[in-house]
Amino acid sequence: MFPISDDNPSHIRPYVTYVFIALCVVSFIWQLSLGEEAAEAAIYRLGMIPARLFGFAEASAEMAAVPAWATIFTSMFMHGGLMHLGGNMLFLWIFGDNVEDSMGHFRFAAFYLICGAAAALTQGFMNTDSTIPMVGASGAISGILGAYLLLHPKATIKVILFFGIIFWIAHVPAMVVLGVWFAGQLVNAALAPADVPGVAFGAHIGGFVAGMVLIPVFKDKYLPLFQGARTKSFEIERRKGPWG
Repeated sequence: MFPISDDNPSHIRPYVTYVFIALCVVSFIWQLSLGEEAAEAAIYRLGMIPARLFGFAEASAEMAAVPAWATIFTSMFMHGGLMHLGGNMLFLWIFGDNVEDSMGHFRFAAFYLICGAAAALTQGFMNTDSTIPMVGASGAISGILGAYLLLHPKATIKVILFFGIIFWIAHVPAMVVLGVWFAGQLVNAALAPADVPGVAFGAHIGGFVAGMVLIPVFKDKYLPLFQGARTKSFEIERRKGPWG
């Protein structure tokens, strides 16, 4: 089940979502421009390495391009390949606009970075002495998915369903799409071998939970949770204020 769009329009232009997408794309183009060897070195310099973050390993002067704590944030804009980037940006494009709409531009920027930090720390705590760098926007985007689940569980998501070589388009409630996605992360995290390069499932889980916890604090106070697609009625209520 692979999401490709939703039926949930936003009522503001999601400028911050656009900026985060642009930063990730530009960063990836920069990685490609370095050449294979230098690009790998850049991932080690700017990716989040748990052992370095928690003080179990020291980076050489050449590799320590930024302080260890800063790699929590620099890692969010690096990606390991075109498919990694493309999948993340598609999810950010589909779900980011509605979450940004729910809280405004500045709060959304803070929300995104906090969820990304929570995701990186979750992954790090799962194996504090790991020397494998973690890169990608997946953790922060997982926070957006967690927020979307509480904001619009009844919204309809257009997905591609695969059964071997056969596939078709279906319209599925967001609570099903995101619930199945999160369950998959839990299963994969339980089965994935420790300290082996691969998908950072722990980061996905940490980001998703952070998004669910933080959305009641960050969203507009007049916006209810557990709704379907956003409608103009909310805009009327927001303009009227709590007393009409």
